[in-house]
Amino acid sequence: MTRILEDKIALVTGGAQGLGEAICHRLAAEGAHVVIADLNIDGAEQVAADIMSQTDRRAKAIRVNITHEADVEAAVRVALDEFGRLDIAVSNAGILIAEAIDEFPAEKWRAVIDVNLIGYFLLAKHAAAVMKEQRSGVIVQINSKSGKKGSFKNSAYAASKFGGIGLTQSIALEMAEYGVRCNAICPGNLLDSPLWVNSLYSQYAKKWGITEEEVRQRYVDQVPMKRGCTYDDITNALVFLASDQASYMTGQAINVTGGQQMD
Repeated sequence: MTRILEDKIALVTGGAQGLGEAICHRLAAEGAHVVIADLNIDGAEQVAADIMSQTDRRAKAIRVNITHEADVEAAVRVALDEFGRLDIAVSNAGILIAEAIDEFPAEKWRAVIDVNLIGYFLLAKHAAAVMKEQRSGVIVQINSKSGKKGSFKNSAYAASKFGGIGLTQSIALEMAEYGVRCNAICPGNLLDSPLWVNSLYSQYAKKWGITEEEVRQRYVDQVPMKRGCTYDDITNALVFLASDQASYMTGQAINVTGGQQMD
């Protein structure tokens, strides 16, 4: 069976855990060699080891603070030194800090922008320089449904994701003549992910005075398709966008929300 990304070289930020880990494994399963960039170098090295033990693909881990340009530049250089090119750059690293607008500490608001928007810019900048010279490549941002619609008491995150879509469109316009595409994926709520299971359910249950099960059901009920988003839902879209099957698509922000977001 032909793998859709056979021998492509991919770089994934925030690849040591959660969705990022799932992205790295899926890219390898589709035939790509993977550079895993994360602050959590132990986690990144474990993901790399797992990929190499479970597949015939190569994987390389590197410690990266996505807000430090030298780190990002070094990660792209690792891809070139190890594999000779860079075909797919996935901006997945992100943070979420939620506060009421009149109580939001400026340094926390700025931290969200630094990771989610400036981090994306830095990866795109250094990936685009390589891809422009190659005259080929794909940049994909993991955005959010909060990049399409404001988010209650979550202004920094929504602002960073709205900005990400504008950045995606701008990169797409700039790089089209060089054969480089740039798109974003806007997932719905990953209701079975570690962030929700280990943190958000308990926080919302305490805040709203209901059980964690009731919190989960409240979010499920908001989705026309009546389920949460899964890692497979997102990686299916990612593999398509990264492949030649999407060769005529650039500057898009694709909703993967079960119908919760439709524009």
